[in-house]
Amino acid sequence: MADQSTTGHTGICGYDADNILIRGRNLVTDIMGSYSFTQLMLLQALGQEPGEMQVRIVDAVMVTIMEHGMVPSAVVSRLTHYGAPESFQGAVAAGLLGVGDRYAGTAGECGAVLERILEADESERKARALEQVRSYRSIRRPIPGFGHPIHQTKDPRVDRLLEIVRAAGAGGEAIDAMYLLQDALREELGKPLVTNISAAMAAAMAEAGIPSRLMRGVVLTARCAGLVGHVFEEMSEPAAPAIWEAAQEAVDYEP
Repeated sequence: MADQSTTGHTGICGYDADNILIRGRNLVTDIMGSYSFTQLMLLQALGQEPGEMQVRIVDAVMVTIMEHGMVPSAVVSRLTHYGAPESFQGAVAAGLLGVGDRYAGTAGECGAVLERILEADESERKARALEQVRSYRSIRRPIPGFGHPIHQTKDPRVDRLLEIVRAAGAGGEAIDAMYLLQDALREELGKPLVTNISAAMAAAMAEAGIPSRLMRGVVLTARCAGLVGHVFEEMSEPAAPAIWEAAQEAVDYEP
Protein backbone atom coordinates (compact mmCIF):
# COMPACT_ATOMS: atom_id res chain seq x y z
CA MET A 1 0.00 0.00 0.00
CA ALA A 2 1.25 3.47 -0.87
CA ASP A 3 2.38 5.70 1.97
CA GLN A 4 -0.59 8.02 2.62
CA SER A 5 1.75 10.95 3.30
CA THR A 6 3.05 10.81 -0.29
CA THR A 7 -0.15 9.95 -2.12
CA GLY A 8 -1.35 12.76 -4.35
CA HIS A 9 -4.91 13.53 -5.32
CA THR A 10 -6.92 15.53 -7.83
CA GLY A 11 -10.38 16.98 -7.65
CA ILE A 12 -10.60 17.48 -11.41
CA CYS A 13 -11.32 14.14 -13.01
CA GLY A 14 -11.76 10.47 -12.23
CA TYR A 15 -13.10 7.51 -14.15
CA ASP A 16 -14.01 3.85 -14.07
CA ALA A 17 -15.21 1.42 -16.75
CA ASP A 18 -18.61 3.08 -17.05
CA ASN A 19 -18.21 6.69 -15.92
CA ILE A 20 -16.06 9.77 -16.44
CA LEU A 21 -16.47 12.36 -13.72
CA ILE A 22 -15.31 15.98 -13.96
CA ARG A 23 -15.61 17.98 -10.75
CA GLY A 24 -18.26 15.54 -9.55
CA ARG A 25 -20.37 15.76 -12.70
CA ASN A 26 -20.85 12.94 -15.15
CA LEU A 27 -19.34 13.84 -18.49
CA VAL A 28 -21.94 11.95 -20.51
CA THR A 29 -25.16 12.63 -18.62
CA ASP A 30 -24.44 16.03 -17.02
CA ILE A 31 -21.96 17.88 -19.22
CA MET A 32 -22.11 16.84 -22.87
CA GLY A 33 -24.76 18.91 -24.63
CA SER A 34 -25.28 21.10 -21.57
CA TYR A 35 -21.99 22.98 -21.14
CA SER A 36 -20.20 25.24 -23.59
CA PHE A 37 -16.44 24.95 -23.90
CA THR A 38 -15.93 28.08 -21.80
CA GLN A 39 -18.28 26.82 -19.09
CA LEU A 40 -16.47 23.51 -18.82
CA MET A 41 -13.04 25.16 -18.89
CA LEU A 42 -13.99 27.34 -15.91
CA LEU A 43 -15.60 24.47 -14.02
CA GLN A 44 -12.61 22.22 -14.62
CA ALA A 45 -10.03 24.83 -13.60
CA LEU A 46 -11.81 26.55 -10.70
CA GLY A 47 -13.91 23.70 -9.33
CA GLN A 48 -17.05 25.83 -9.08
CA GLU A 49 -20.09 26.14 -11.29
CA PRO A 50 -19.44 29.23 -13.42
CA GLY A 51 -22.02 32.00 -13.44
CA GLU A 52 -23.46 33.57 -16.58
CA MET A 53 -21.49 36.79 -16.09
CA GLN A 54 -18.25 34.88 -15.63
CA VAL A 55 -18.78 32.83 -18.80
CA ARG A 56 -19.70 35.87 -20.92
CA ILE A 57 -16.64 37.79 -19.82
CA VAL A 58 -14.12 34.97 -20.23
CA ASP A 59 -15.61 34.07 -23.61
CA ALA A 60 -15.24 37.70 -24.72
CA VAL A 61 -11.62 37.76 -23.53
CA MET A 62 -10.78 34.63 -25.52
CA VAL A 63 -12.46 35.98 -28.65
CA THR A 64 -10.52 39.22 -28.24
CA ILE A 65 -7.08 37.59 -28.08
CA MET A 66 -7.51 34.45 -30.22
CA GLU A 67 -6.07 35.98 -33.40
CA HIS A 68 -3.00 38.21 -33.46
CA GLY A 69 -1.91 38.15 -37.11
CA MET A 70 1.55 37.15 -38.30
CA VAL A 71 3.21 37.62 -34.93
CA PRO A 72 6.20 35.41 -34.01
CA SER A 73 4.04 32.64 -32.50
CA ALA A 74 2.07 32.23 -35.74
CA VAL A 75 5.22 32.44 -37.85
CA VAL A 76 6.92 29.78 -35.72
CA SER A 77 3.90 27.48 -36.00
CA ARG A 78 3.88 27.84 -39.78
CA LEU A 79 7.63 27.26 -40.09
CA THR A 80 7.51 24.26 -37.77
CA HIS A 81 4.76 22.72 -39.88
CA TYR A 82 6.86 23.41 -42.99
CA GLY A 83 9.72 21.45 -41.47
CA ALA A 84 7.58 18.72 -39.90
CA PRO A 85 4.23 18.56 -41.74
CA GLU A 86 3.34 15.32 -39.96
CA SER A 87 3.31 17.06 -36.57
CA PHE A 88 0.23 19.27 -36.24
CA GLN A 89 0.60 19.28 -32.47
CA GLY A 90 4.30 20.12 -32.71
CA ALA A 91 3.57 23.17 -34.85
CA VAL A 92 0.92 24.43 -32.42
CA ALA A 93 3.13 23.72 -29.41
CA ALA A 94 6.04 25.58 -30.99
CA GLY A 95 3.86 28.64 -31.43
CA LEU A 96 2.54 28.47 -27.87
CA LEU A 97 6.09 28.51 -26.55
CA GLY A 98 6.46 31.96 -28.10
CA VAL A 99 3.43 33.51 -26.36
CA GLY A 100 5.22 35.60 -23.78
CA ASP A 101 5.53 39.07 -22.33
CA ARG A 102 5.96 40.80 -25.68
CA TYR A 103 2.91 39.31 -27.40
CA ALA A 104 -0.29 38.52 -25.50
CA GLY A 105 1.36 37.36 -22.30
CA THR A 106 1.23 40.24 -19.81
CA ALA A 107 -2.41 40.00 -18.72
CA GLY A 108 -1.50 37.69 -15.85
CA GLU A 109 1.19 40.00 -14.51
CA CYS A 110 -1.08 43.01 -14.89
CA GLY A 111 -3.77 41.02 -13.08
CA ALA A 112 -1.39 40.50 -10.16
CA VAL A 113 -0.77 44.26 -10.01
CA LEU A 114 -4.52 44.90 -10.00
CA GLU A 115 -4.94 42.36 -7.21
CA ARG A 116 -2.39 44.23 -5.10
CA ILE A 117 -4.24 47.49 -5.70
CA LEU A 118 -7.58 45.91 -4.79
CA GLU A 119 -6.15 44.49 -1.56
CA ALA A 120 -5.94 48.07 -0.24
CA ASP A 121 -8.87 49.95 1.23
CA GLU A 122 -10.73 51.94 -1.41
CA SER A 123 -9.39 55.24 -0.04
CA GLU A 124 -5.81 53.95 -0.37
CA ARG A 125 -5.98 52.44 -3.85
CA LYS A 126 -4.79 55.53 -5.68
CA ALA A 127 -1.65 55.58 -3.55
CA ARG A 128 -1.21 51.82 -3.98
CA ALA A 129 -1.39 52.21 -7.77
CA LEU A 130 1.31 54.88 -7.69
CA GLU A 131 3.38 52.64 -5.43
CA GLN A 132 3.13 49.83 -7.98
CA VAL A 133 4.23 52.09 -10.82
CA ARG A 134 7.23 53.36 -8.85
CA SER A 135 8.16 49.82 -7.86
CA TYR A 136 8.36 48.75 -11.50
CA ARG A 137 10.22 51.87 -12.54
CA SER A 138 12.76 51.43 -9.74
CA ILE A 139 13.85 48.13 -11.30
CA ARG A 140 13.54 49.49 -14.84
CA ARG A 141 10.76 47.14 -15.86
CA PRO A 142 7.78 48.20 -18.00
CA ILE A 143 4.42 48.27 -16.25
CA PRO A 144 2.47 45.34 -17.74
CA GLY A 145 -0.56 46.31 -19.80
CA PHE A 146 0.64 49.66 -21.08
CA GLY A 147 2.22 50.74 -24.34
CA HIS A 148 1.84 49.16 -27.77
CA PRO A 149 4.12 49.14 -30.85
CA ILE A 150 1.20 49.61 -33.29
CA HIS A 151 -1.74 51.07 -31.35
CA GLN A 152 0.30 53.96 -29.98
CA THR A 153 -2.60 56.37 -29.41
CA LYS A 154 -5.45 54.02 -28.53
CA ASP A 155 -5.91 50.26 -28.55
CA PRO A 156 -9.26 49.84 -30.36
CA ARG A 157 -10.08 46.64 -28.47
CA VAL A 158 -9.98 48.09 -24.97
CA ASP A 159 -13.18 50.13 -24.86
CA ARG A 160 -15.23 47.43 -26.56
CA LEU A 161 -14.06 44.69 -24.21
CA LEU A 162 -14.76 46.81 -21.14
CA GLU A 163 -18.18 47.69 -22.58
CA ILE A 164 -18.95 43.96 -22.84
CA VAL A 165 -17.73 43.39 -19.28
CA ARG A 166 -19.96 46.12 -17.85
CA ALA A 167 -22.93 44.91 -19.91
CA ALA A 168 -22.42 41.44 -18.42
CA GLY A 169 -23.08 42.93 -14.98
CA ALA A 170 -19.58 43.33 -13.56
CA GLY A 171 -19.22 45.53 -10.51
CA GLY A 172 -16.34 47.53 -11.97
CA GLU A 173 -13.82 47.50 -9.11
CA ALA A 174 -11.07 45.90 -11.16
CA ILE A 175 -11.77 48.23 -14.09
CA ASP A 176 -11.49 51.18 -11.71
CA ALA A 177 -8.18 49.79 -10.44
CA MET A 178 -6.92 49.57 -14.03
CA TYR A 179 -7.75 53.24 -14.56
CA LEU A 180 -6.02 54.15 -11.29
CA LEU A 181 -2.93 52.35 -12.58
CA GLN A 182 -3.24 54.16 -15.91
CA ASP A 183 -3.48 57.55 -14.20
CA ALA A 184 -0.59 56.78 -11.85
CA LEU A 185 1.61 55.81 -14.78
CA ARG A 186 0.75 58.99 -16.66
CA GLU A 187 1.43 61.06 -13.54
CA GLU A 188 4.79 59.41 -13.02
CA LEU A 189 5.85 59.65 -16.68
CA GLY A 190 4.43 63.11 -17.26
CA LYS A 191 2.83 61.90 -20.49
CA PRO A 192 0.13 59.43 -21.57
CA LEU A 193 0.99 55.83 -22.40
CA VAL A 194 -1.65 53.81 -24.18
CA THR A 195 -3.57 51.25 -22.13
CA ASN A 196 -3.35 48.05 -24.15
CA ILE A 197 -5.56 45.00 -24.40
CA SER A 198 -3.56 43.04 -21.82
CA ALA A 199 -4.53 45.54 -19.11
CA ALA A 200 -8.17 45.41 -20.23
CA MET A 201 -8.15 41.60 -20.27
CA ALA A 202 -6.62 41.54 -16.80
CA ALA A 203 -9.35 43.85 -15.51
CA ALA A 204 -12.03 41.85 -17.34
CA MET A 205 -10.87 38.52 -15.95
CA ALA A 206 -10.52 39.97 -12.46
CA GLU A 207 -14.13 41.13 -12.72
CA ALA A 208 -15.02 37.53 -13.60
CA GLY A 209 -13.23 36.18 -10.54
CA ILE A 210 -10.30 34.69 -12.46
CA PRO A 211 -7.14 34.63 -10.29
CA SER A 212 -4.11 36.28 -11.86
CA ARG A 213 -2.23 32.96 -11.81
CA LEU A 214 -4.83 31.50 -14.20
CA MET A 215 -5.03 34.47 -16.58
CA ARG A 216 -2.15 33.42 -18.83
CA GLY A 217 -3.76 30.01 -19.13
CA VAL A 218 -6.95 31.60 -20.46
CA VAL A 219 -4.91 33.59 -22.98
CA LEU A 220 -2.97 30.49 -24.03
CA THR A 221 -6.21 28.56 -24.56
CA ALA A 222 -7.41 31.26 -26.94
CA ARG A 223 -4.08 31.54 -28.74
CA CYS A 224 -3.98 27.75 -29.17
CA ALA A 225 -7.22 27.96 -31.16
CA GLY A 226 -5.77 30.77 -33.27
CA LEU A 227 -2.62 28.78 -34.03
CA VAL A 228 -4.70 25.77 -35.07
CA GLY A 229 -6.26 27.98 -37.74
CA HIS A 230 -2.85 29.19 -38.94
CA VAL A 231 -1.51 25.65 -39.24
CA PHE A 232 -4.64 24.47 -41.06
CA GLU A 233 -4.34 27.33 -43.55
CA GLU A 234 -0.64 26.53 -43.98
CA MET A 235 -1.61 23.07 -45.21
CA SER A 236 -3.42 24.43 -48.25
CA GLU A 237 -2.04 27.96 -48.64
CA PRO A 238 1.56 27.78 -47.41
CA ALA A 239 3.22 31.01 -46.35
CA ALA A 240 6.23 29.38 -44.70
CA PRO A 241 8.39 29.15 -47.86
CA ALA A 242 8.02 32.89 -48.41
CA ILE A 243 8.72 33.60 -44.72
CA TRP A 244 11.85 31.46 -44.85
CA GLU A 245 13.03 33.10 -48.05
CA ALA A 246 12.40 36.57 -46.61
CA ALA A 247 14.42 35.69 -43.52
CA GLN A 248 17.33 34.50 -45.65
CA GLU A 249 17.27 37.73 -47.64
CA ALA A 250 16.96 39.93 -44.56
CA VAL A 251 19.74 38.37 -42.49
CA ASP A 252 23.32 38.66 -43.75
CA TYR A 253 26.19 36.43 -42.74
CA GLU A 254 29.02 38.51 -41.29
CA PRO A 255 31.91 36.37 -40.00
